[in-house]
Amino acid sequence: MRRGKLLVLPAMGWLGLFFALPLLIVVVVSFASRTAYGQVVFQWNLDNYLRFLEPLYLKIFAFTLGTAFVTTLWTFAMGYPVAYTIAMILPKKWQQAGIILVMIPFWINFLIRSYSWVIILRAQGLVNTFLLHFGFIEKPLGLLYNNTAVLLGMVYGLLPFMVLPIYVSLEQMDKRLLEAASDLGASPFTAFRKITLPLTLPGVAAGFILVFISSLGMFVVPDIMGGAKSSLMGNVIQNQFLAARDWPFGSALSIILALLSLVMIILYYKALEAQKGGKQHEEKLA
Repeated sequence: MRRGKLLVLPAMGWLGLFFALPLLIVVVVSFASRTAYGQVVFQWNLDNYLRFLEPLYLKIFAFTLGTAFVTTLWTFAMGYPVAYTIAMILPKKWQQAGIILVMIPFWINFLIRSYSWVIILRAQGLVNTFLLHFGFIEKPLGLLYNNTAVLLGMVYGLLPFMVLPIYVSLEQMDKRLLEAASDLGASPFTAFRKITLPLTLPGVAAGFILVFISSLGMFVVPDIMGGAKSSLMGNVIQNQFLAARDWPFGSALSIILALLSLVMIILYYKALEAQKGGKQHEEKLA
């Protein structure tokens, strides 16, 4: 037991030094003030958190929540069929290849992938060039620097975070339940609705949390594909640290997003515990 604790010490020290300590610094700075020249002054107050309640920032926060929610729904609508195809339809020998194809985007820097969409969607990009060449349009379409482009980039970048948890749930599911349902006369759709989908809800919930939390703090895609017309909370935080030099307010916004993410994770684990408790109760009754 003592040896096990000693083996954990390097990892705990690494996390404490590069995660807990920076987070503590951000918390401390969020209660500070700044001078006219951007210097942090440790005069403790709640002004930075109260500033978040201004209509401008509440509007941006609401837009961020809406964008994150829509992104999550789109990734679910696209990711569940992909995960189902890999886990339930592909032969066993091809499933690993399917997972590798899903993970290939992770092998390329996210910034490079975002800029590749600019090449595809810009006025002289691949899509507009193709449509103009074959006479489908007379002038280039405005496919870039709008909210739709931001949504497209975020769905593309975060789709694997939805596919992988759902795939794990499908892979761990007892396939004999589907065979039993078929023997009892259930249609494939009924078996999916009453067996497959409920049993994979933990994976779906994990995918929802991963995508939603990642969407909340996203600033690369709105910066590159949204331009000045699309701004999320991540962009506001980036601007406070780099352009406005208002580190206390940027820290306060970061802590607010972190707390929201923490609440979602806690709710997820509570739901898992409730589901396990319900299953144990059903087993006792049986």
